[in-house]
Amino acid sequence: MNLSLRENIPNRKEFGFTLVELLVVVSIIGLLAGLGFPAINGAMKAGKKAEVAAMAESIKTAINAYYAEYSMYPTNSKGEYFTNTAADFILKMCTTNSSDGGGNARQIVFLEVPPKFTNSSGIVTPVGFLKDQANFIILVDSTSAGFVNPSSVSTSTNNNVPASVAVWVPDPIDPKKAVGSFK
Repeated sequence: MNLSLRENIPNRKEFGFTLVELLVVVSIIGLLAGLGFPAINGAMKAGKKAEVAAMAESIKTAINAYYAEYSMYPTNSKGEYFTNTAADFILKMCTTNSSDGGGNARQIVFLEVPPKFTNSSGIVTPVGFLKDQANFIILVDSTSAGFVNPSSVSTSTNNNVPASVAVWVPDPIDPKKAVGSFK
């Protein structure tokens, strides 16, 4: 009987992965996830910033629509131009209420605001955009100069902006910049 070594060892390949192969795959997945999370976080912040800028543009459009309808910019119950989107701004622009002496006599809803942009203090930034929720800042060209100067109200923007109305909030990353509508 002649037995060779080859006959005693089966010549078949075992299916499966070795521990080293599994560790390499897990480490590659971990590396890719570590690189991906900051990109996802940045994209989420950019998305919130775009959402806030769109809301600022909607507010500005509503103010200009009010001007087109009544030939004057909206004012509060004291007859002053709105400087932010507080609760009295919502009463004027988002409802058919004209209880402040005919400020919206035709009872037109100029602005519809998603619930995440509202709370008891008015139209605000959504949760998580700023450290604390804040009202949008409004500046109206009351002198018909053809520009507004946001730096007169807030340190978060430039000087003279060629616009009749500017609406913004401070940028959460750089408070000296602004997120809003200035054109």
